[in-house]
Amino acid sequence: MEVKVVRQILEWNDNCHNELVKEFDKKRTLVLNIMGSPGAGKTTFIKMLIEKLKHKYSFAVIEGDVAGTIDAEAIANMGVPVVQLNTDGACHIEAMSIKNIIPEFDLDKTDILIVENIGNLVCPAEFDIGEHLKIAILSIPEGDDKVEKYPLLFSRSDALVLTKHDLKAVFGFDDERVTRECKKLNESLEIYKVNSREGIGFEHVVSFIENNIKTKFN
Repeated sequence: MEVKVVRQILEWNDNCHNELVKEFDKKRTLVLNIMGSPGAGKTTFIKMLIEKLKHKYSFAVIEGDVAGTIDAEAIANMGVPVVQLNTDGACHIEAMSIKNIIPEFDLDKTDILIVENIGNLVCPAEFDIGEHLKIAILSIPEGDDKVEKYPLLFSRSDALVLTKHDLKAVFGFDDERVTRECKKLNESLEIYKVNSREGIGFEHVVSFIENNIKTKFN
């Protein structure tokens, strides 16, 4: 499957996020904004989420990167419609770029649109892009101090997914510290622990996604 590459247009419209939410609501398309640092396992998480839900829902993906098409090609190889958004140095995706991309998809045939944001623990959290859910990804090798160092991401997210959780003992990762610090910032934050390569722990993530689909569109 050919991967279409577009360039981010760096312009901001305060109303663009709200316009997008209305459009996605009308089409009954749930939009997930996946945020985390480079190497946290965002693409692997997305691939496993698609694998777990593809029998029931149709997907499309926007892959955000500073440059390249590596992650988009991995998604395209699953037979999922994907557009690569290259920001040419910008550390986040803006709502206007999403607005310019969505005509590339048939939203009437898209139950879940996933946006993989630029690998960064700061900038992406500052910008609403039409999403229904912000999902933060934190990998065990990154350390259990990241909530205290980068609080905005965790304060604004609806869910935190701890990836590579099978490595917890190797890195001495303190789950309780992360949970405690997250709840100080965001009482409603849902926290999930997964091994994306093996699909371990995904039953809870799947329930979270499906419950949100039912709540928002039923």
